[in-house]
Amino acid sequence: MASINKRNDFFQIIIKIIFILLAVMFLFPFVYVFSASFSSPVAVAANPILIFPKEFTLAIYKIIFKYSSIWTGYVNSIFYTLVGTLINITFTITAAYALTRPELIGRRAIIFFIVLTMFINAGMIPNYLLVRDLGILNTRWALLLPVAVSQWNLFITRSYLEINIPNDLHDAAEVDGAGEFRYFFSVVLPLSTSIIAVIGLFYGSGHWNSFFNALIYLKDRNLYPLQLVLREILIQNRVQVETSSDLGDTSLAKLGVKYGVIVLSVAPLLIIFPFVQKYFVRGVMIGSLKG
Repeated sequence: MASINKRNDFFQIIIKIIFILLAVMFLFPFVYVFSASFSSPVAVAANPILIFPKEFTLAIYKIIFKYSSIWTGYVNSIFYTLVGTLINITFTITAAYALTRPELIGRRAIIFFIVLTMFINAGMIPNYLLVRDLGILNTRWALLLPVAVSQWNLFITRSYLEINIPNDLHDAAEVDGAGEFRYFFSVVLPLSTSIIAVIGLFYGSGHWNSFFNALIYLKDRNLYPLQLVLREILIQNRVQVETSSDLGDTSLAKLGVKYGVIVLSVAPLLIIFPFVQKYFVRGVMIGSLKG
């Protein structure tokens, strides 16, 4: 018995060491970028391994704040995230509720075709032609309507509703004279805050990090989300900076701007996640019990 306990303790130590190494491996890139954004680019170039800021300066962020495209992208990303997530939650929760009702005619067929779209996709060109024919090409709606519902989030929500909201509640509401709309808004929604927070986090992070649809559907730079502006800065190096003595040459200054933009792009998610973490864990675990 003692040997078994020692063996278990040994494996627990090994597992903890592995997870600590993984945590360091995942956290170090962000710590490096964060510290580099507050450091002099010359000091960053001289110190490849950076944990704490070297020669602390806010010059990089002063350059970023003067770059109008970044702020336009920031405002656009906030709009796409808030409005898009609201549309996503509205369509997902209502569709999931409808799919839980046994009296829905053709429910199994509808579920089958929804599942089918998870394995068979029309492709980039047909989707582009559809967006063009709908007349929403090069508009904000091109980034909102084509991704209004995620099949995965739809089935997670449906499973959550089936498990946590029994049909007896619906029967009791009918006896009390409540209609479908009254039952949905007064009973279903208040009992679904956990799953709403979960899919809201999924949808919100997806909108915030999305750039491919914008790359395909948008031509107007005033509609570009932050991630597309960030792509131009990181890959195409489209940023104009005025160098000074504390920034070094232009190439080093541009590198520092890249670090600063990365920090600004991930900051909102890092701020919001702690507030929805408890709903995230609870909702995912409950929604995954039944398919």
